[in-house]
Order: sequence, then C-alpha cells, then structure tokens
Amino acid sequence: MAFNNSLPSQAYLEGIGQVLGRIGPTSYLDTLALTTVGLVSGAYVLVDQIWGKPDPHNYIFFERPQEMDGAARAANAVTRNIADRMEELGKQAVVFWGSQSGTGEAFASRLVRELGQRFRLDAMAADLSDFDSETIALIPNTKVAIFILSTYGEGDPSDNAAQFWEWATKLKGTPLQELRYAAFGLGNSNYQYYNRVVELVHQALTRGGAKSLLPVGMADDALGSTEEDFLSWKNELYKFCRQELHLEEQAAKYEPTIEAFHDESLEPIDLFHGEPVAHKSVSGESSIGAVKILRSHELFNSPTRNCLHMDVDLSEHPEWTYKTGDHLAIWPVNPDQEVDRLLRALGLSERRDVPLCFRSLDSAVHIPVPSPTSLSALFRYYVEICAAVSRETVSSLIEFAPSESAKKFLTDLYESKEGYSAFLAREHITIGKLLEMAAGTDGGVWSTIPLSYLVETLPRTRPRYYSVSSSSVLSPRVAAVTALVSNTELSGENASAIPGLTTNYLLSLSDSINADTASRPHPQGFSYELQGPSQALEGAKIFAQLRRSTFKLPALASTPLIMAAAGTGIAPFRAFIAERLRLKAMGRKIGEMVLFFGCRHPDEDYIYRSELEQMESESEGKLRIVTAFSRVSGQKKMYVQDKMHELGSDVSRLLANDATLYICGRASMAREIGKTVSAMVGKEKDLSQPEAQEWAASMKRGRKWQEDVWG
Repeated sequence: MAFNNSLPSQAYLEGIGQVLGRIGPTSYLDTLALTTVGLVSGAYVLVDQIWGKPDPHNYIFFERPQEMDGAARAANAVTRNIADRMEELGKQAVVFWGSQSGTGEAFASRLVRELGQRFRLDAMAADLSDFDSETIALIPNTKVAIFILSTYGEGDPSDNAAQFWEWATKLKGTPLQELRYAAFGLGNSNYQYYNRVVELVHQALTRGGAKSLLPVGMADDALGSTEEDFLSWKNELYKFCRQELHLEEQAAKYEPTIEAFHDESLEPIDLFHGEPVAHKSVSGESSIGAVKILRSHELFNSPTRNCLHMDVDLSEHPEWTYKTGDHLAIWPVNPDQEVDRLLRALGLSERRDVPLCFRSLDSAVHIPVPSPTSLSALFRYYVEICAAVSRETVSSLIEFAPSESAKKFLTDLYESKEGYSAFLAREHITIGKLLEMAAGTDGGVWSTIPLSYLVETLPRTRPRYYSVSSSSVLSPRVAAVTALVSNTELSGENASAIPGLTTNYLLSLSDSINADTASRPHPQGFSYELQGPSQALEGAKIFAQLRRSTFKLPALASTPLIMAAAGTGIAPFRAFIAERLRLKAMGRKIGEMVLFFGCRHPDEDYIYRSELEQMESESEGKLRIVTAFSRVSGQKKMYVQDKMHELGSDVSRLLANDATLYICGRASMAREIGKTVSAMVGKEKDLSQPEAQEWAASMKRGRKWQEDVWG
C-alpha cells in the first residue's frame, strides 16, 4: 500500500491539540479507549485517502524488503530522469511502453532483447510512468527513443501512459530538436478512435521538433493481426538500423537478461506459492485479496454453452467499496492439464516443487514474476501458458529443438505467414502443446530451453475484468458478476476451440459449489487447483480486486436512460435499473428508461429474463425492454442496432430530452450502434455526416454517451 507523505498543517495540529487538551484521558481505560479510536480513525483515513493512488515504492517490485538492508534500499531509489538513467546504464536506446493488457509491455521487452542480440544495440525498456515525461526532451540525438503505445476505450491512453499523454498533448513550444524516435501503436479498428494515442503523440512530437525515423506502425486487433503488424513494423525498424545507423546485423541467438537457478536450501515459507502480486499500483484499483463465492448459478438454457451469475462476498475486506458500474478483476488459474503438459515437455515434472530463484543480469531489467517460487507456481499462477503462441516465438524456439525433426517442424511452421495463419485456424496452440507436437513420435525432451527464456517470453498472468452486475446501493457488501464461459470456435475444418482462461476456471469452481453439477466433467476436460496456493482459496474463493469505472449513472435520477447491450453486456444495466427502481420505491422521481437487449434465442440465452420482465411490470411505465434475437428459426436475424433503428423516433425523443446513452458489449456492436444513432440524429437535425459525427463526439465529451466495450 502506498502512504501519503504529506504532513498535516500546523493549524490542524494545533486544533487537534486543543481538542485533546479538553477531553484528555483521566484514567487508564480512557487512555486505552482513545488509543483504540485513534488507530481505527487512522486506518479509515489511510483506506479512504490512499486506496487507488500510485505506489511510490514500485522499485522494490517483487523483492522481499526483509532481505535488504537500508543501503541496498536506498540504492534502488532510481532517478526519474530518463536521460540521466540511460547515461548511468550506458544505454543507446530506450523503448517506452504504454500498455493496458500487457501486449505493449511484452513487445517492448522483446524488442529490447532483439536489438541487443541482432545489432549489439544496448537498449532498455521503460514504463512511461516510471520517468518524468519532460525529461524525454533531454535524450540526446546520439540515442534513440522508441514508443509502443496502446489505445483503448474512447481513444484513451493506458493507465501508465496518462501523465505522458498529458505532457505530449500540451507540448506547444517544447524544444525536442534533439529527440530521434520511432513509434508503434496498438489499437482496434472496431473502435471509433482507432490508434488515436500513437497518432496524436506522433503529431505532437514532430510539432515539437523531434525527428521521426520511420513511418508510424499500427496494429489492428480487430483483424487478429497484431502480432504480424508488429513484425512488419519491426522489420522496417531493423532495416533502418542497417541502412541508416549502419549497424551490423548478426543472427539472433538467445541471450538471457535474467538468471534462473534452483536453491534447495530454501524452505516453503520462503517462497511465493502463487498468490497474485500486482505489477504496480494503478489508480482506482483496490488491493488484491481472496474473496468467497457465496452463490453461483447457470443463466443459459443450453447443452453446449454456459453463462454464470456469481455473488462475491466482500465482507472480509472492509476497506473495499464499489460503486454501481465498477469492475471486478478476477485472477485466473491455469488448468492442471496444461501445467503438466509443459512440465513433461521440459522434462521437469520431478522438479516442479524445487525452490526456483530469478536474478536480473541487467539493472534496467525488472524480473516479471515473484522470486523465489517454484515451477509449479510459476506455470500455474504467474505466466500465461495457455495463450496462443506467436509465429515469432516459434522462430525463437528453433535453436532449442531436441531433434532435427523438431527443428524442421518449427522451421516449416514459421516460414510461411499464411501457412501459420491456417494452422492457427485449426488448432489452439499453447506453448506446451507446441513443444509436444514438435517433438512428435520421437518424444524428445526440451531440456535445453532455459527457464529464463520462458519467463522472458511468456506473458505474465493478468486479471480479467468483469462489469459488476449488482447495485452498490442495494448490495454494498456482495458484488455480482456475470460471466460468459468463452470457448471461441476456430474457423478451420475440424477445428478445435479456444477456451477462455478465466471463465473455464470459474465454471469448474461453480460446479464445485453446486451439488447437482459437482460430479459432471468439465466441458473442456480441465481440472484446476481450486484450493489455491497454500490453501488460500479453500472454501470456494478466488483472488480478485475492485477497479473504478467511469461508466456511471447520471447524478440526477430524473435523467432518461437509453441502454444498449448484447449478451453479458447487460450486466451493468441490471444494476442500473435495480438502483433506479429502488429510488422510485423511496418516492424519488426517476427518468424514463429503455433497454435494448440482444441475444441468440429467447429460450436459450436471454439472461435475467424473468427478473427483467418483473422489473418492467413494477416500473409503472418507467422501464421498457426491447429485445432482438439473431438465431430464431424462421425469423429474420435482428440485432440491437436494428431495433434502435425501428424505434428511431423514441430514441430521438429521449435524446432531445437530455437522455444519457449507454452501450455495453463488444466493440463491433458499439460501432454499429454508434453509426445507427448518429445517422438517426443526423436525419432528425438535418446534419451532414461530419456534423453528425461531431454531435456524437460532443455527446461523449459531455458524458452523455458512455461506452463499456471490449474486443
């Protein structure tokens, strides 16, 4: 937890002194009582003032402070001047990253390693929040800065890039003539502001006099091409290194930046067994803790699909509070089958519980996982071993192949971009499965793969966020979540499915709670360590944390609401409607509400149907539910935007009456709804297309149009 270093004012202290002088203790019991009150009040102030603020002590990330003396701790307090830090470490290049999901961070780390391996260019990766943005202007023209920036939501920067974004967009007149840079953006064209962050940063830097070394690269996650887009841009960067920087390129060979070693002298009490450790404090996030699942039930009426409603008990964490519309982050657990598969492929099954330590070989490199730990904890809790393997990772594995046949398998797989895409269309390839397939009938063990390589290459585990589907007014200490058990079908012939990591874990947990489903096999054949590390999750618990959201009800209950959702996107609206109806029951005047909801079939996946219909009947005309079903036999496919178009006059009327528009669901759905609403209003107001787009933008700026979307 971060501590507020600011001191109370003198006037405040004098006031407290006067009060205490008048009510000073007159007995031992008085003293004890005052001490207790002081401790409780202090704890309340700390919780109220500190929760969600950035931690100024992030430099001790994953280090045990009891193992460090004062001098060592002081030495770790590094400068926030990036130019000074580069000079201090002798770095020739810096790769800044602004990342929300971890992809940008992973790309930055990979790029730093490859620049060293291919060109002997000594580079460092830098979290943008670790350095003062204005010091970027001090980087001399003998060095190179590279920016990898993600855009999410309504063209927003990642949390760790917020201060940099504010600096960059207000650069007017800042002298950047010395700065040489390259930039790559991560975005999704389903969103209106596709790659807005990298575009505006690029414009701001060039206006400030900085020199762009090559065209800005952009990834499009909507096309599933993020990895290949990065490879294409990286090839252009390497071409620049060869032709313009005159760096000699050599064959890339793995060189570790961290060291992994076993230490059998350590006791179990010394280890991290799998308890999540936040990479760093993020504004608006609570601490991580174990919370109990009170109840869980199935929402779908389908033999092949599952959707869970779970009630999560927050009472063991009194400092946690949520507001309607917030998110619950759930930390996943990798299935036993994938953990065992990877350990077998590496020939390390017998050493799964031997203490494992990591040490940085470069002072600029942070170890991405807790240390010391064990292989079992590492592969089950700390790294994503179930993520699809990139084509570049396939290439980097070739040097560790245990046989010529395995080397040929990987080489053939890597060399054709189209061939690998077709391969991924048929198979969901995890790291363990890839090693197993490459070894083939030879059954070779990949004993030469360094554990440091796996830690540097595999993404570290991150939580998944779910909109809270309960109202904090009605249920302040129990937060509900609604989770679709994701098993994305691949498009190839006889293709398998991509199982959702967290939701399949939650399904297994749900089955363990409910006696009627406890004995059924998991649909994917998975099993999990449901008791958690050191039995910390015993009793149907999960590791979770709360996260603040800006997706909120208007302050005035009389404001009309237009809500549009598909599938589990209805989660926050369940809470919105329940809260509004409670206010109505208390005698408050509430505004008109219209919910547009879409799903496949009314008898299969119309979640919360009876509950919503009851709320509609009890609303006395204040709530109207409009449904759209896309897979009803004999009927035309209907989607949410179709129904909104049909009822265009009602939508326009509500918007004219100062309604707030909310959209929750997939980004592609939000994009189509946005087009529909903008077109309707444009026609109503006789606006041109650019004018209608500006109207939508102004609505979003004024928080009258809010979106909570993904994918």
